[in-house]
Amino acid sequence: MRISSALLACSVLLAVASTARAESRIFIIANESDGYGVDQCLAKGDRCGASAARSYCQSRDFAQASSYRRVDPEEITGSVPKAAGNCARGACSDYVAITCQR
Repeated sequence: MRISSALLACSVLLAVASTARAESRIFIIANESDGYGVDQCLAKGDRCGASAARSYCQSRDFAQASSYRRVDPEEITGSVPKAAGNCARGACSDYVAITCQR
């Protein structure tokens, strides 16, 4: 009886621990210059981009941004065309990955 109670207790603890893990999601967004410099903060991973990344996550019902960085189009498999010939007025958009957690 004691062994089965101990196994049950361990099973419950494992189930609780697995559900307690934070859900995370990576959002890929176009990093277009807005003239305020926020785009450079996000793309370079500078500290000044933390509030912008956090606001982006919170607007999507996530609690926080755990990371943000510039993403090369080659990292985004099949969804972003190559830069050659697809740049408007000679300016190509960069992309930023923001990882949000609940």
